[in-house]
Amino acid sequence: MRRKIDLTLLVAVLLAGVSALAGAAGLPLVDAHIHYSHDAWQRTPPTEAVRVLRSAGLKYAFVSSSSDEGTQKLYKIAPELIVPVLRPYRKRGEISSWMYDESVVAMLSERLARNYYAGIGEFHAFGEDVDLPVLQQVIALARKYRIFLHAHADADAIKRIFASNPDALVIWAHSGFESPAGIAPMLQQYPNLWSDLAFRSEHSFNGVVDADWQALFERFPRRFMLGTDTYTPERWYFVVEHADWSRTWLSTLPAALAENIAFRNAEALLARVGK
Repeated sequence: MRRKIDLTLLVAVLLAGVSALAGAAGLPLVDAHIHYSHDAWQRTPPTEAVRVLRSAGLKYAFVSSSSDEGTQKLYKIAPELIVPVLRPYRKRGEISSWMYDESVVAMLSERLARNYYAGIGEFHAFGEDVDLPVLQQVIALARKYRIFLHAHADADAIKRIFASNPDALVIWAHSGFESPAGIAPMLQQYPNLWSDLAFRSEHSFNGVVDADWQALFERFPRRFMLGTDTYTPERWYFVVEHADWSRTWLSTLPAALAENIAFRNAEALLARVGK
């Protein structure tokens, strides 16, 4: 027997879907992981870079660069959009050597005294790197200015940062490239640890959020942020696409949770900077 279709119910479902998509399209985002290094501003001038960020519908972009000149170029044009983050790299190629260079501390100290920054990073550090004098001084600078650390690090390094300063504010870049099973105990242990989802895509496939990741988001609704990670100049062409993709999978989550990940968690972190 052919079942009758309840047209009223069908229309309601379709309208709800359209409404959800419309809401997702307008969902403001904070991108917590943007770089604008020297090779990027040569290809994408500052005015064009700001246009791209605005086209993505961003409330804020956390921007760091090698050297800091790139961040300052964007902040000068759009201070209401750009959240400056101070990177310890003055040029590419310092990822594995910066923690041995004492001059980095002087550079960071001079910049922090002169300009506004919400954080230090993104920097790369693994395991015992955190115990080196340069890293310890970076942690001390973040404590002095009450700004966050944006660490591309393994779980061991994150633990060592908090051992040095239990009150540190830390964004774990790429969520450490850990699985939900590896991320959960870290977020449970460290209430001042946030995870960005930059360069991660396994949490959503075809617009559907993976069940393990959704359970993690629901367990720690105030701890995740979005990020594109424009670590090469070509990644700037992906900023708008990434924002659209993020809105698609966020639209499948409960509204409050989606808003937290989209922008509220980043705003809550910013509210603690300098306090």
